[in-house]
Amino acid sequence: MRHRFIILFLYAVLLTVLVACTPTPENVEQVSSKPAIYPDYTDVTIPVNIAPLNFLVRGDVDAVEAVAVCGDEALKVNSGDNSVCFDLGDWKDFMTQCEGKDVVVSVTVREAGKWKKHKDFKWTVVNDSIDPYLTYRLIEPDYEVWNHLTIQERCVENFDTRAICHYDLVDNRCMNCHTYSSQSPEKSMMYVRGEGGGAILNEGGSLSKLGIKTDDMVSGSVYFGFSPSGRYITFSTNIIIPAFHGDAKKRMEVFDSKSDVYVADLETKTIISSPLLTDSTWLETFPTFSADGKHIYYCTADGSPLQTADLRSVKYKLCSIDFDEKTGSIGTTVDTLEIKGSVCHPRVSPDGKYILYTVADYGTFPIWHPEADLQMLNLKTGEIDSLAIVNSNRSDTYHSWSSNSRWFVFASKRDDGLFGKPYFCYIDKEGRAHKPFALPQESPCYYDETMKSFNAPELGRDRLPFTAADVMRAMNQDIIPFSRRKDND
Repeated sequence: MRHRFIILFLYAVLLTVLVACTPTPENVEQVSSKPAIYPDYTDVTIPVNIAPLNFLVRGDVDAVEAVAVCGDEALKVNSGDNSVCFDLGDWKDFMTQCEGKDVVVSVTVREAGKWKKHKDFKWTVVNDSIDPYLTYRLIEPDYEVWNHLTIQERCVENFDTRAICHYDLVDNRCMNCHTYSSQSPEKSMMYVRGEGGGAILNEGGSLSKLGIKTDDMVSGSVYFGFSPSGRYITFSTNIIIPAFHGDAKKRMEVFDSKSDVYVADLETKTIISSPLLTDSTWLETFPTFSADGKHIYYCTADGSPLQTADLRSVKYKLCSIDFDEKTGSIGTTVDTLEIKGSVCHPRVSPDGKYILYTVADYGTFPIWHPEADLQMLNLKTGEIDSLAIVNSNRSDTYHSWSSNSRWFVFASKRDDGLFGKPYFCYIDKEGRAHKPFALPQESPCYYDETMKSFNAPELGRDRLPFTAADVMRAMNQDIIPFSRRKDND
């Protein structure tokens, strides 16, 4: 009992010392500018279930006081350096009180011994929650090194992170993005490349290794998307070639020398094709289903400029073709949607209202195109939103929707042109986009210190029911082959 008393006494003394040593503002000077914080969380719209927006204050700052106020509720942090880190429990309680309201944030800093209070900014807290889980690839942001890849799962409501596929467990193979069926963790898929690889299909935590390829295809499946029922995937097969620019701003180019689009029936293990999607003179890629499963949207470009290596003339347009989920039949007519520029990565919102896509000057690999921007097509009105509030002067791409269609996540290189980071954007009920914000990290120094890019972020409604060790075991399974459906073509 005595030992316990001593421990509690020492803890109380330590806490008192720490509080006494925490600097508090005095003789404060008011300045007209907002604080230079990183990540930029000034005047953003955030979901009520997001993790704390921890940040740094840039500049010669050695102490900070940050106060967030919402009505009668307040959350305060005093720091002896340039970081602001909110307690997770306090933050959650505060967010609950602030749901549907604006939070006014005041930041006071000490520079060269003088305290300065910056102009306030606000957070708008909406009750449209974002899907709580995010998967993404962590990858070196260069063409010379692709190994040491992992696919991570992060809970965006806190800072819990784990690998769902790890290079140490799959013989350092290359692995492609992980994608959900209707944002559900009960059905999802990823690819592990190389000898002995395949498509790793998750069905309620049971993993199988699929060989989604027939001998007449140019390659195995590359880019894919699930149908609403989860029975089908539409996928592309691509021969991907790297090339190098003389322009240092673009570093390199990646293009398809051949590509086609198919549908795979995951139930019968058969592949469905159409001559409209496998024309050897055209490059078809990036297929995705509509929200009701009645259409396949995809991108296609004339392949003839490749004969003269005129890559800047390769421009992809957005097309659609009908699909019947009951019979597994592809339609007979292709419709083209009029969009300027070269389109890639179309993704349809779960409510069926919008298509979000990336547009660049040319080509099909926008992560090295600084002009690459996101656009959003209203499927009812045909209007195109250039998403000016969302885009930057660097590459903005690789996007996916939250299940309620109120949020999307995308990868942006806006900070330095090299490292991609996940950003969230709110789409309100009127279809207006709001200023995006970066995925919060427990340490606000994280993005300054990490040497990896976040690639192909995908939102999910719950935690995935498998581990990286389960993927390793699935890799040792016999591959399940697919065959061409007998009534094809």
